[in-house]
Amino acid sequence: MTLLLREQHVTELLNIETAIAAVEEVLRDQALGLATNRPRQRVATGVSQLHVMPAGDKRLGVMGLKAYVSARKGTRFLVLLYDIESGDMLAMIEADRLGQMRTGAASGVATKYMARQSAETVGIYGTGWQAESQLMAVCAVRGIKTITAYSRSREKREAFARKMTSILRVDVKPADGPEEAARNQSIIITATSAKDPVLKGEWIEPGAHLNVIGSNVLVKSEIDVEAVRRASVIAVDSIDQSRIEAGDLIPAIERGVICWESVTELGRIVAGQVAGRTADSEITLFKSNGVALEDISTALRVYNLARERGVGESINLWAT
Repeated sequence: MTLLLREQHVTELLNIETAIAAVEEVLRDQALGLATNRPRQRVATGVSQLHVMPAGDKRLGVMGLKAYVSARKGTRFLVLLYDIESGDMLAMIEADRLGQMRTGAASGVATKYMARQSAETVGIYGTGWQAESQLMAVCAVRGIKTITAYSRSREKREAFARKMTSILRVDVKPADGPEEAARNQSIIITATSAKDPVLKGEWIEPGAHLNVIGSNVLVKSEIDVEAVRRASVIAVDSIDQSRIEAGDLIPAIERGVICWESVTELGRIVAGQVAGRTADSEITLFKSNGVALEDISTALRVYNLARERGVGESINLWAT
């Protein structure tokens, strides 16, 4: 039988700590050669676009894919989870909330391994859906005391600050301008839909850690080349996927500021194969594209919790 889980089930079952644990373990498996990830494939029709992301983890015993369609009516996400041994479909999971949480979790893992232990201030660009889980995640792995949020709309950033202060029990204040979200911040997050850089490298203080998550296409970049140049350690969730999606890194590579050989996968840092930082004064950068392994591992956690609690609808897809 296949378990069907709706968005409300995922929201009830999945917290940020569970998502961070799921992403951390699967990225470690990736570095150890136990997991396989394939870059996102896209099919464009002119009026809509299909995105498909497959992956599998031998240690976890599951494989699967996330598929989503973006169209004028919005974007709808679905994860299909399969058992490796039997080939049975374990679950069909509506995955908007799941994707939001695993994206935040990836930044949480990066922050855990790359930010200074003493990091306690955060600046964030973007005040939308994804920005919420970004802040949840960094607050879960560091003792954050203050957060400064910037977006183009004063009304939205003020509303976001009130909402996240209530959720996190941390002082979140709206920034008056973009530079304020970077100056004197030990962690900086970009979670926007901007096509052009919102964060300038000259604003970044020594010792800061950057989580750059908004763009997954080559024509968009949230940070400028100077921000990339100043980073001592640059990590991504997948080199293969970054080569075709990391618009934040490509301009620096094209100008010879960095090369792909100087970029590491976050899983290698988690596995202890590469240092996340070697000095408190270093600037570190995590460029997140969002990979299928993160979806599959998080989906497995949700599936197991659903079975434990008797949540979801069992369906027989291949009844005869």
